[in-house]
Order: sequence, then C-alpha cells, then structure tokens
Amino acid sequence: MSTSNKPANSAPARGGVRTLPRNVWVVTVTSFLTDISSEMVLNLLPLFLAGSLGVKTNVIGLIEGVADATASLLKVFSGWLSDHLGSRKWLAVTGYGLSAVAKPFLYFTTTWSGVLAVRFADRVGKGIRTAPRDALVASTVDARQRGIAFGLHRAGDTAGAALGLIIALVVVLAAQGERVALARDTFQTIVLLSIVPAVLAVLALAAGAREVVTSGQRAPAHLTLRGFDARYRLFLLVMILFTLGNSSDAFLILRANKLGLSVAGVLGMLITFNVIYALVSEPAGALSDRVGRQRLLLAGWLLYAAVYAGFAVANAAWQVWALYGLYGLYYGLTYGVSKALVADLVPRAQLGTAYGVYDAAVGLMALPASLIAGVLWQGVAGWAGLGPSAPFAFGALLALLAAALLPLALRAPGQDSAA
Repeated sequence: MSTSNKPANSAPARGGVRTLPRNVWVVTVTSFLTDISSEMVLNLLPLFLAGSLGVKTNVIGLIEGVADATASLLKVFSGWLSDHLGSRKWLAVTGYGLSAVAKPFLYFTTTWSGVLAVRFADRVGKGIRTAPRDALVASTVDARQRGIAFGLHRAGDTAGAALGLIIALVVVLAAQGERVALARDTFQTIVLLSIVPAVLAVLALAAGAREVVTSGQRAPAHLTLRGFDARYRLFLLVMILFTLGNSSDAFLILRANKLGLSVAGVLGMLITFNVIYALVSEPAGALSDRVGRQRLLLAGWLLYAAVYAGFAVANAAWQVWALYGLYGLYYGLTYGVSKALVADLVPRAQLGTAYGVYDAAVGLMALPASLIAGVLWQGVAGWAGLGPSAPFAFGALLALLAAALLPLALRAPGQDSAA
C-alpha cells in the first residue's frame, strides 16, 4: 500500500501565504500568543533555578528532560486519539488550556521540585495539543503548500517568542538593570504578565479554528508503526540519533551566563535567536516546497554541527551571542520543514499518529540528551565531568553522523517493500 499524499515537492506551490486557509492562520495566531506567554517565563527558568535556588546543572537537566519526555509520551496517544476520533481541534484546545492554567503556579514555587511539578503539568498540555494541532494544519492545506504552511506557523510561533522575550527584557531592565543574577521578584512579575497572552491563545483557537473531520478514514483502534512507509520509520531513527546530542537549550543559556552575560544580555541573545528564526522559517518552508525537504534539513544539520562546535570552544559572552543567532538560522531551516516531511511520508488518515510518534521520538530523547549533557558538564557520583565544552562537542558529532545517514534513510524502499 502506498501513501495517499503526493510528495509536496512534486509541483510548485500555488499562491503564497495569502492563499493559505483559515485554520493555518488561526493556529499561527494561537502559537504566537502562547509563545509570548511561554518564552518570557521558561527561558528564565534555568537562571531562576541556578541563581535563586542554587540548583546544579545535572538537576536542571533532569527537570528539562522529564518535562519534555512527559510531553513526548502524551503526543503519541493524543495524535492517535485525534485520528481515531476523526477530530483535531478540541484536543488542541484542551492542551493549550492546561498549559495556561499550569504556568502561573511558578509564581509560588520556592524549590526545584515545585518547578518540576509546574513544568510537568505544562508539558502535559503540550503533549496533548501538539500532534492534533499539526495534523489540523496538514489536513487543511494542499500537499504543495505544506512547507509554506508549517513555515508560516513556525514564523508566528517564533515571532511570539521574540515579543515575549522583549517584554521580559523590559521588565528585567526596569526591575534590576544589568545584574547577572535573576531576582525572584523580577521573575514573579514576569510570570504574572504571562497569564494574559496564554488565556487569549486558548480563546483564539476555540473560537477561530474549524474542525477538519476525517470520517470514513479513521485509524484502527491500536497504536502501531505497522503500515507506515519504511522511509518514515528510518527518518524517525535518524531523528532519534540527532536529538540524542540536542540537549535542552537551558545549557546554552547557562553557558552564556557563566561567560558573564547578564540576565538582560541573555534575553537580548534569545531575542536575536527568535527574530532570525521567525524571519527564516516561512521562506525556508516555501523553498522546501520547490527544491525538496532533504536539502534544507541537511543544510540545517550541518549548520547545527558547526554552531555546537563553536559553543564548545567559545570563551567570551559575545561569541555565544553570535553563535545563538546562527542557531536561530538552523531552527528556521529545519523545524517547519521536518514537520512538512512527515506529512509527505504518511497517509492523511494517520497524520495524528505520525506526528505523535515523531514528536515522541524526538522528545523522549530529551531526557537522556539533557542528562548526558549535565553529566558531561559537571559529572555525577564524585566524577567532576569534562567541563562546559563537552556537551556541545558531543552534540556536534552526533549531528554530523545524522546528516550522513539522512539521505540513506530517505532513499530507502517505499512502503511496498517495508518489512
């Protein structure tokens, strides 16, 4: 059996962003508002944990890894459930709503276990919403517009992140100036401000999105990879390998802070990252509709290897800032494109399951990746570790290996020949 979706690069994309359907724009607005709320808070968590609470990097890695792994496990189930029910919208709304309720509790937390509990609940919401949301987008657009649709979504998402970081920067400068450590009352103010866009995001999706019903094409009532194209399964394996070296960005933030970048400087660095990410995402997605996804992914992964090698040898805060800008270019080239590639490889009726499994394969590696990074940096059980360069050198090597394997995975025989 072959997949029912024609490859997205088989014909030029028609129209442009103006011709994209309503759901793509509503989901983009929802992600824009959500990231205003999330990024103004979550990017400061490593500084709050390390500075205000005195938590070591191995514990920070544990918190980030558990949070992301939780989301990943739920993405499989929520994606399959959206296929089985033939409904995407209300699962996504539920997930956004849970995250909006969870994050304000960071205002009260005074221990790392409290932060873990909030992060856990927030990631449960992300796990519920992500696969149905992506399936809603992919089900709405023509196959020849997948790249530009996911590119626009990533651009809106990341523009929201940039705006959220700008708001956080204004608060930090007003409250504590150029101090290197993050004050608790500054963090609490930012948490309170984050509530408004989080609530607006839930309302936007609930009121604006239209359900795409897949009646007559619903997935069977069991979770399995059987029936998926061999290229999809091999792509998952390559992504797992790549992601094992892609530890939480909390370590990049800590690296910059350790090299002397103030809280305001860290926020400026993150704004640079998100502006570049937002500007690149939509053109990169549109380009992938014309020249193919593989070329963009390979370029992005090779850039990632170079950037992580740079993080390993950086010895000044400005160098980390410049590298983080290039890191935004990597994300813009790859994130939306990889989502579009998944839709190229699977049948429409299984999009929810496919995105759930894909996100789980990537997200479940977040726990070992972050634990490995924390241990490589500061060690464990009496071992002092290899220092702050080690996690980034490890990530660069795995990215190069994944880039070498990607063309082989996508040239594999199609589903008819899959075992």
